[in-house]
Amino acid sequence: MAVLRQFIQWLHLRDRFSHGGCNPSMPLTSETPPSATGFPSLVQRQGKAPFCVDSCSARGFKKVRAAAVASSRARRASSVRVRCSDERTTPPPPPELPESNGLVQLPLFPLPLVLFPGAILPLQIFEFRYRIMMHTLLQTDLRFGVIYTDNVSGTFNVGCVGEVVKHERLVDDRFFLICKGQERFRIVNVVRTKPYLVAEVQWLEDRPLDDPQEDLDALAVEVENYMKDVIRLSNRLNGKPEKESQDLRRNLFPTPFSFFVGSTFEGAPREQQALLELEDTATRLKREKETLRNTLNYLTAASAVKDVFPSS
Repeated sequence: MAVLRQFIQWLHLRDRFSHGGCNPSMPLTSETPPSATGFPSLVQRQGKAPFCVDSCSARGFKKVRAAAVASSRARRASSVRVRCSDERTTPPPPPELPESNGLVQLPLFPLPLVLFPGAILPLQIFEFRYRIMMHTLLQTDLRFGVIYTDNVSGTFNVGCVGEVVKHERLVDDRFFLICKGQERFRIVNVVRTKPYLVAEVQWLEDRPLDDPQEDLDALAVEVENYMKDVIRLSNRLNGKPEKESQDLRRNLFPTPFSFFVGSTFEGAPREQQALLELEDTATRLKREKETLRNTLNYLTAASAVKDVFPSS
């Protein structure tokens, strides 16, 4: 049956040659471009060793028959190898970030802002080296590290992973990204700086409570109340209508709520960086409560001045 199939294929090839369908002097190989042969799918579809038909004669048929016998024997002898070749066509799983000694290599993106876990960060990628980074990330897991940098203190060594949840590539190879903050990390060792920064990092997590009697939920409620008062007075000073108190906490546990509060301190990136680096939820909430209390005192005084001097 195998010989018969090869003979039928040869008849088709002969018709092709007789009608000028391809160049009979060109061997049929898997590397031959489709435009050169006119029918590359025949060899690719059969999955057999390609053979060359160099004329349309009985001599060509003998070559076809000999090739068919050899192909049949090779197929029986290497059935296991053929199955392995088929298995290689399955797309491999996306590569994971390389790890060594418990550390993870992570591409880094220094920015003049602080990203917190759970926060949303829109970005536009236009610099060449970070466009290279984006092309690499699109082939892996779409995660990179965001670290705060400024002209005074330089680059800090604690940052937050940003995961690309939505991206759009423009015709000029720029990218629009929507990222979400994930785990915090600390830079341990810089692996390379070109074409973009890559470092070995270790993950950061908040430590357990030093005082088991401390009530984190009660502390989170206090912080939420201060936030509501700050929003109310701020709207009043800006001439905006006072709205009903919203559920700012949104059923968040104390730790993610503390990150949410820190992300609202826009305009104070160094204070945000200090909050990000803390590894204790209670300490972070207490510091945020103190900041909100000072802000509330300032707004209260400003509101009193405005009541006395409405035109000021």
